[in-house]
Amino acid sequence: MVDQEFLWTLQAVSAVATALGVCIAATYYVVTLRINQRALRINMTNNLLQQQTSPENIMRLSELLNMKWSSYDEFEEKYGSDNNIDNHANRLAIWNIYNIIGRQLKAGFLDRETIYQIGPSGVVWTWTKFRSVIEEYRRRSFGSDAWDGFEYLADEMLKMKLQKDPNYRIPERYAKFVQDK
Repeated sequence: MVDQEFLWTLQAVSAVATALGVCIAATYYVVTLRINQRALRINMTNNLLQQQTSPENIMRLSELLNMKWSSYDEFEEKYGSDNNIDNHANRLAIWNIYNIIGRQLKAGFLDRETIYQIGPSGVVWTWTKFRSVIEEYRRRSFGSDAWDGFEYLADEMLKMKLQKDPNYRIPERYAKFVQDK
């Protein structure tokens, strides 16, 4: 006959082994999850780098930064979707890229320093130049959350830029819309 104390000991050892197995499985799961998250962040960052540094993207950004208008109505007349679909498409491509990056940054999917190293100036200049237009778009058509990721990204990049260079100033030609002369 098996001793009652031995059975309890065997049962306790079995329970400890089961608990240990669950702990090992949970640890493995957490480690695997973190590795996958890191790989996802690296992949997303690489994709953003390729996209942001492409000649096509740089040309689109340059076109946007060289736009000139004196009022929202003139902006719509010269660059709105009804009159200039190419500019409209390029503008929304840039704004939406920045919006997605900003939302991913805010959610913690992207690293601030890495995004900063891609080049903060383009984001800050573009937001500064088009802020009044985007605010009008929000008021007239798209709602208060339209391009909020873009705004967040520009604010974060400007904060970082000013931390690294307190004397930094946005060039006058990007500080607001530029009137035609």
